[in-house]
Amino acid sequence: QVQLVESGGGSVQAGGSLRLSCAASGYTYMRDCMGWFRQAPGKEREGVAVINSDGSTHYADSVLGRFTISQDNTNLFLQMYSLKPEDTAMYYCAARNDRCRSWDFSAAYRFGYWGQGTQVTVSS
Repeated sequence: QVQLVESGGGSVQAGGSLRLSCAASGYTYMRDCMGWFRQAPGKEREGVAVINSDGSTHYADSVLGRFTISQDNTNLFLQMYSLKPEDTAMYYCAARNDRCRSWDFSAAYRFGYWGQGTQVTVSS
């Protein structure tokens, strides 16, 4: 079983930066595709960014150019710049046992492993 634990959330003003981390443990640590999702109150969970084991990445249009996803052997990261109030949400780390494609990377149901989430709040 894979365990995912997020950290690094917090409150920042618009234009600020945050770096989220996700520590993976358990069977073979990192899976074929690791990613970040977010969910704001009253909204559906949406895919933010994913990274495949070969290093290829996919981003939601809303964060392209502002967020960068990366990973090492046991951790997943999300560097967030130029944060906006609309980025306010609970951010979740997730993993799946197959490759993420550009047309399905934001499909939450394809991810079998989830962390508990870390809150990001951006004030204007």
